[in-house]
This record gives sequence, structure tokens and C-alpha cells, in this order.
Amino acid sequence: MDTTSFPAYPPAEFLPGTRIEVRSPDLVRGRLRFALFDFDGTISLIREGWQQVMIPMMVELLQQTGTDESAEQLEAIVSEFVTRLTGKQTIYQMIALADEIKLRGVEPQEPLVYKNMYLDLLWERICHRVEGLQRGEIDPEAMLVPGARHMLQRLADAGITMYLASGTDHRFVVSEAQALKVDHFFGEYIYGAQDNYQDFSKKMVIDRIIAENKLHGPEFCAFGDGFVEVEDAKDAGGLAVGVATNEETREGINEWKRNRLIQAGADLIIGDFAEADKLLDYLGV
Repeated sequence: MDTTSFPAYPPAEFLPGTRIEVRSPDLVRGRLRFALFDFDGTISLIREGWQQVMIPMMVELLQQTGTDESAEQLEAIVSEFVTRLTGKQTIYQMIALADEIKLRGVEPQEPLVYKNMYLDLLWERICHRVEGLQRGEIDPEAMLVPGARHMLQRLADAGITMYLASGTDHRFVVSEAQALKVDHFFGEYIYGAQDNYQDFSKKMVIDRIIAENKLHGPEFCAFGDGFVEVEDAKDAGGLAVGVATNEETREGINEWKRNRLIQAGADLIIGDFAEADKLLDYLGV
């Protein structure tokens, strides 16, 4: 993965006795009413490793154009747009792929064809996780970001209305949230990618939450590991907690994610929800 697009930021201050990094010490606290969560990498680890499926697939398709670029050069190109578009619907990454194929003098297939190809390959990687959860052979906690369930429960107990929004297709988000037994925290407020991709975006969900509930600034907060939801939340005047999950180890901070989330404008950076109580106490929940 190309990590050169985002500078390495020095640590800011930490909440005493915690690993919670405070990037915006002057943020307004104690007014939170609504929260939006990203799904993959923020709550769910079912799709951990998806980049190791998508990027090689795209590199191979670009090699088939007959380009004289090396695999390393193609991987750098693909990694840049895959990571830049992470958090948006998967179809946008496939649109970018189609554009790159066309640039190399080959007429691409429809982006939906590439998306379905990717989903088939990804299913090969994750099917045992989903099926194991559904059969009760895998403990849901093993496929959750540490502390996520407690975080959601505490917010629910505090009367915070929660939304789930993902760039993954809606049907998969619903079924995987059910398999992890977290769907009840969100009720009807689960949103995922649609076949008509122009009908959905995280920004649209955030804007709707704020408009329909007449929210102001720190009454809304987004939690996510993607550039998109953090940037959209900040653009809307809300708070943003960057979740720099190390999905492979399930502990510690992924430094590349951290730097990206800081650049997006995150007010706080955490690696997971293991310190959920201290985080929510600090936010005044």
C-alpha cells in the first residue's frame, strides 16, 4: 500500500492515562445526540484484508491491457486511487479502474462487471467468517473491533440515536451486522451502497441526519476509519472520531490510517474502543 500520500503527523496530546489522542483540544463536549458509524474496519473485521483482494485484481486487469509498466508501478497507481476512495461506495473504485484501463487504449467493461468480479474474489476470502458466524461456530467478538459492542451499548443506554453507513452494498451490511449481533443498535438506520450509486453517499446520510433533526455542530459525531466519513462530518460542522484500527492484529494503531484520519480533520484518534468509557466520559456522554 502506498503510504506516501499522507505525511506522518507527530503525536498531539493524549487523555491522561489513555491512548486516546486529542487533535482538537478545544472541541465542544457534552452535547452529543446523534452518532454515525462506519462499518468495515470501524465496527466489523469480517472484511479484513479486502485491499489484498482488490489491488492485485486491478493490477492484473491493467497488465492485460499490454502496458509496459511494471507490476510495482501499476500497484502504486492502483493503491493510490483505492485508498483515496476508501469509504465511498465500492463502485467508485471500479469506475477509477475502468478509467485507467481506457487510458491504456483498451475499451473497459462496465464498472459493475469489475465490482462483481471483486465481490466474488472477496467472498472466497471471507465466506468462512460469515458462515461461521451464522452457524454459531465463530464468536462475534472475534470479528468485532475490540470494545465496539460496549461502545454501542453505552451510547444506546445514554439515548444517543445511532446510524450505520457503509460503502459496502446494503444487503451485505445488513446481513453482516446481523451476524455480528449489532444490528439492533441501529434499527432502521442502516445504510449501504445501492445499485444506483448516485442515490447514496455518506455525505447524503449525514446531511439528512443533521437537517431532519435540526442538529447544530457537536450534537452530531461520526466514528470511522475512512477519510470520507471524517471529512464529511467535519464539513457539516460535527465532531469526528478517527478509528485507526489495525485490522490484522486487532490491537494498536495503524499509523497510515492515523495519518490519513488526521489529514481528514479528525478531532480524536483511537485504535479501537477498548477505552470506550474514558472516551465517552471525555465527550460528556
